[in-house]
Amino acid sequence: MKNHPKENRSVAELVQVGLKRRYRAEKRFRICGIAAIVISLLFLVILFADILGKGLPAFRQTHILLSVFFDPVELSSATLDRADYHGIVKKSCRSLFPEVTGRRQKKSLYKLVSAGAPYEIRKIVMEDPSLIGTTKELWLAAADDLDMLMKGTISRDPNGRFNREQLAWIEHLEKEDRLRKQFNFTFFTSGDSRDPELAGILGALSGTILSLLITLLLSFPIGVATAVYLEEFARKNRWSDFIEVNINNLAAVPSIIFGLLGLGIFINLFGMPRSAPLVGGLVLTLMTLPTIIISSRAALKSVPPSIREAALGIGASPMQAVIHHVLPLAMPGMLTGTIIGMARALGETAPLLMIGMVAFIVDIPKSFSSPATALPVQIYLWADSPERAFAEKTSAAIIVLLIFLICMNASAVYLRRKFERRW
Repeated sequence: MKNHPKENRSVAELVQVGLKRRYRAEKRFRICGIAAIVISLLFLVILFADILGKGLPAFRQTHILLSVFFDPVELSSATLDRADYHGIVKKSCRSLFPEVTGRRQKKSLYKLVSAGAPYEIRKIVMEDPSLIGTTKELWLAAADDLDMLMKGTISRDPNGRFNREQLAWIEHLEKEDRLRKQFNFTFFTSGDSRDPELAGILGALSGTILSLLITLLLSFPIGVATAVYLEEFARKNRWSDFIEVNINNLAAVPSIIFGLLGLGIFINLFGMPRSAPLVGGLVLTLMTLPTIIISSRAALKSVPPSIREAALGIGASPMQAVIHHVLPLAMPGMLTGTIIGMARALGETAPLLMIGMVAFIVDIPKSFSSPATALPVQIYLWADSPERAFAEKTSAAIIVLLIFLICMNASAVYLRRKFERRW
């Protein structure tokens, strides 16, 4: 009996030692978790800072002010559409520097102006032929190298992209306020181009919107109908279990497999046009259907059985109970899953590459069967371009894509919080 208090004390000490050891382990675990979150956020901040640092300059473009004489000899009404607008731009450049006479000097001078400047003048003349015979000051797009020089991407080293004469001309233009940076509307109003200063995302953005529209119109009703049938009406047997397992497996299939399926079925078998939003939408529909079905079934399961029982108890048929009572309550969760699936489809590249949407397409798609590309594919093409000016275009397109993704995910969160009911 005398050893009993000592034994109790030893047991209490052992318990305290064990508790301290467990508390230390829990503290280390919390520290590791916090460190992991901090490191992840740090890398995320670095990634966004790098993208913003490279992409934001692309939203501004350098323009050069030229005194353009609309020569009536060159711009006769009979040949207005095919006049020598390149010659007009060259004459305007030479008028700023009359001392430039050599052939090599002229070529160096012409390189300061964008290759799209003649087309800008052509558009102005076609819209207002009364300008013929007059002189007008026009702000025209500068070449990509001059644009990068003005943004500080290229150094003013005479041994670099520009020689001493070109640098002297640029300094003269700066002194006369003939160079300025303004918002790059071309980036949002034009399609792809070989010249970086003329390249835009409108064609890729249009192709993406058309493809996602096809995806939404097909995947949402089919996915919801499938989820309602499997969850509310299908009998639980081996066949339904087989379907459920395959739907869950399809959600984890790599997206490029769906591209191969679209290539083999829609293009090779049915003869649909390559590089068309119609085929892209069908492929993305196949890819997003499993996600929508799984999320819709989860939303249906979250509705309490008492709702169904109450509807059936007052004489409603099973179909009426589902359509008028269960489905409206599950619709917010279904919409959330659909938006998340569409956001995933927005960022996909691999399946679209397999069906030919990687082609260089300048024209803006006018229909679902027109040749088109998608914004992620456009980013892929620009990232692979050798011109340095395409680097900022790539980052700018990534910024636009991220804005779309953030908006879609934010709308999913908003819908879930606004319409979700807790039982």
